[in-house]
Amino acid sequence: MQQQRTLHDWALLLALVAMWGSSFMFNKLSVATVPPATVVAGRLTLGALTLLVLMVGRGLRLPPFGPIWGAYALLGVIGNALPFYLIAWGQQVVDSALAGILIAAMPLGTLVLAHFVVLGERMTRYRVGGFALGFLGIVFLMEPPAAQSIGGAAVPVLAQLAVLGGALCYSANSVLARLLVKTDFLAAATGTLLVAAVLMLPFALLHDRPWTLQPSGASAASIAWLGVGPTAIATILYFRLISSAGPTFMSMVNYLSPAVAVFLGVTLLGEKPGVSAYAGLALILMGIALSRWRSRSAQG
Repeated sequence: MQQQRTLHDWALLLALVAMWGSSFMFNKLSVATVPPATVVAGRLTLGALTLLVLMVGRGLRLPPFGPIWGAYALLGVIGNALPFYLIAWGQQVVDSALAGILIAAMPLGTLVLAHFVVLGERMTRYRVGGFALGFLGIVFLMEPPAAQSIGGAAVPVLAQLAVLGGALCYSANSVLARLLVKTDFLAAATGTLLVAAVLMLPFALLHDRPWTLQPSGASAASIAWLGVGPTAIATILYFRLISSAGPTFMSMVNYLSPAVAVFLGVTLLGEKPGVSAYAGLALILMGIALSRWRSRSAQG
């Protein structure tokens, strides 16, 4: 039976849309003068510290080391460290608007994974058709850089594949979070970010030598906001929404956030997505809409 969505669920969803939809613009500003590993390590460290301060302020403590930290480690890698790095690396080449469109593929991956591991999230003919339509949209997005790489470098294709890989990480994480985290969302959010930060910091220090960098003011400010907003606050909202409404509903954030990413990229960064980008977005969104058709019609 379809879960009932509360006003609280919708409020959480829209908050995530605003934060994650704008994160692609801030990512683009960050990687303009700071390497991806340092961007990711910075936002994860700031995010983890922000949540630790919130926990201390509420008189809470992290759980003792045990099996739950294995879950935090898995979620920290799949849901934070790896996708953040893949997306930041890709956005050195990929515009923020296009990155937001590519991330819209996340609900399609969630549909497939949830079918196998989440009760009540079975695949139907509408969901299969939606997945196929969305996959066609990804092909439209990938076609121009693929054509450019025939006689030259394949960097544009690899950059888009990296962003798409980040979307698939988010798909897996949304399902895993539903299975592994049931309560104490602040502790779960803090634990996952701590693990991710501990993993990324040494890599950034060795690879980028951040003390030698000269970041612009825009890059520094963007990293700071990415750490506090789309990382710390959004992670708490994410776990709450996953628990109350499920991974498929939560994945609608990527049904809506591409519009935010495109709007900000075009109006504030002067980006100009091509016709294939808009066509790909339309196909992906139609695919997601088709995949949800059965649940909506069943309510009527």
